[in-house]
Amino acid sequence: MEPFTTLTAVAAPIDRPNLDTDQIVPARFLRRPKDEGYAGILFHDLRFVAPEQEDPGFVLNRPPFRGARILVADRNFAGGSSREAAVWSLVDYGIRCVIAVSFGDIFWENATGSGLLLIRVDEAAAAAWRSQLHARPGATMSVDLERQEVVAPDGTILPFEIEPARKRRLLLGLDDIGLTLRHDAAIRAAAGKDRARRPWLFRHAASPTPLTKPGDAP
Repeated sequence: MEPFTTLTAVAAPIDRPNLDTDQIVPARFLRRPKDEGYAGILFHDLRFVAPEQEDPGFVLNRPPFRGARILVADRNFAGGSSREAAVWSLVDYGIRCVIAVSFGDIFWENATGSGLLLIRVDEAAAAAWRSQLHARPGATMSVDLERQEVVAPDGTILPFEIEPARKRRLLLGLDDIGLTLRHDAAIRAAAGKDRARRPWLFRHAASPTPLTKPGDAP
């Protein structure tokens, strides 16, 4: 997972409140293997009016916003059903940060494991920033995770809050597997002690081996 430190990028306004996970990734696409990529599915029924025919009115289909890596949304972004694919589609598209008034609880928990930074701001700030982005299509915003600051399109700086554990994982680029692997030595030491204390349980078991990531060579 790519670490998140600082990001300066085009930001796109998403004005629709209560944009739920089914609007982010429609349920009919959920059987798609993750390794096939989810970028083309993001906001599918909002982005397309027919197969491969874009809706020119949708914000991410407008040329100034196509390369957006930051979204500024309204309240209750990604509420609704639990589907990790909602996070995958945003990250696969290139979005690394979503700023909104509030988020769906499950989406909030899923985001960190894929390197997506979520920032809560008050309703006035979110509305003002979306208005600035509409007025200046293609404008950039900056996010500094270490300093916990957002630079708005007009240059104003706003601090934001984030839980220390979530911040650390994003800065280090640790997904759930990476987080576990940081404790590899301790896990193997504990397993070795248990093997020595209760050898009869391991009489026919192979010796413990270091933890590996999926896809690592044997």
